[in-house]
Amino acid sequence: MLPAERRAVIGLAAIFSTRMLGLFMVLPVLAVYAYELPGATPFLVGLAVGAYGLTQAIFQIPLGFLSDRVGRKPVIYGGLGLFVLGGAVAALAIDVYWVILGRTLQGSGAIAAAIIALTVDLTREEVRTKGMAAIGISVAFSFALALVIGPMLSGWLGMQGLFWLTALLGLTGILILATLVPNPKFSTTHREAEPAPDQLSGVIGDPILRRLDLAVFLLHLIMVSLFVVLPLSLREAGLDTGAHWQVYLPAVLIAIPAMLPFILLAERRGQTREVLVGSVAALLLAMLGFYSFNHSPWLMGLMLAVMFTVFNLLEAILPALVSKAAAAGAKGTAMGVFSTAQFIGAFCGGMLGGLAHEHFGANAVYLVGAGIALVWLGLATTMPLPENLLRHVLVLDAVTLQDAADLQQRLLSIPGVREAVVAQDEGVAYLKVDSRLIDWATLQAFAATRS
Repeated sequence: MLPAERRAVIGLAAIFSTRMLGLFMVLPVLAVYAYELPGATPFLVGLAVGAYGLTQAIFQIPLGFLSDRVGRKPVIYGGLGLFVLGGAVAALAIDVYWVILGRTLQGSGAIAAAIIALTVDLTREEVRTKGMAAIGISVAFSFALALVIGPMLSGWLGMQGLFWLTALLGLTGILILATLVPNPKFSTTHREAEPAPDQLSGVIGDPILRRLDLAVFLLHLIMVSLFVVLPLSLREAGLDTGAHWQVYLPAVLIAIPAMLPFILLAERRGQTREVLVGSVAALLLAMLGFYSFNHSPWLMGLMLAVMFTVFNLLEAILPALVSKAAAAGAKGTAMGVFSTAQFIGAFCGGMLGGLAHEHFGANAVYLVGAGIALVWLGLATTMPLPENLLRHVLVLDAVTLQDAADLQQRLLSIPGVREAVVAQDEGVAYLKVDSRLIDWATLQAFAATRS
């Protein structure tokens, strides 16, 4: 990467991760502290836990479209400002309704699509994948860190202080955006990285993508519903809230290396279906384990290690499957819909967990999660998997509309090219190729004649 590219990626990864850290830092403790607020009921507490997911899902794609019109930075500034406001509202909450409002405001600052789009604007095609990977790693790390330090800091700061800290993290993001992230010379839509309005219907109508969207919806529904009652179970088992990190930390440390062999099985040995089905089965057993062993914090810690392993594993495998399933030039839209399904799942998880807790008790939430995992297991065994095609971007000169149509047909005539979409406005062709059949020399020589 060039120095300006490194600076941009580091800055944008820091903004993304600090926002996610603030969003999820309260997740492992909110269910405990929210009951101290006037008006708190199990359903409303569950709503407070998952409320961010609803507005995140509603605004994520529209704010990405807006960033194409008004610029990336104004949208990111606005989103971070809403995040700060939401943290302050939750910190000053006089009852549980104000906490719900604060969490809703935090979710409405949905800047993921704008950050990805700005990353595209500030990096060259040949290093863009590295930039995206750096942002993805920073988000995964911030989620793991949030689960550990949230309980730890809550013991010192209380819930109010934790929400003030989330607001401070939002302000830090604004400062990083203003001082570290360069201004792009120009902005352009990049169909492999951000949603495009004309592709939404095709993506939503794709049967394989719909199954993958359902999978991530169920994954986040189960995970967020778990956090509606898990902190309460840990406390009832004799572990003070401020000490819950002693359970989360070993679980996170076990989960990270534990998932790696299964990723290798899925990606290098072609056993994706087996890994997917096994992961959902492990999720089912873990939820049954929470139901059976909720009297022991250490046995719950073991179940958490299984949960985090499965969660991290599926968070890696499912987006990779979306990338394979999406049509050429539609990856950005497919990932946008996939992320929307993820956040709807988080909202429904909080709401469903709260309802189950309110009407049937805390243990019922674990059984509901197990039931959902059982249904998912049946769906996973019959789920169609995408073909293992390689995505490739061919850089071209600007072409006329007639040239673009002709070029697309000529690309499709090359052996091994299965899909081709020429994006005239971007000056590139998006391809899906069979790596076993493609003649790279022919393809690159063809590109050279256009440059």
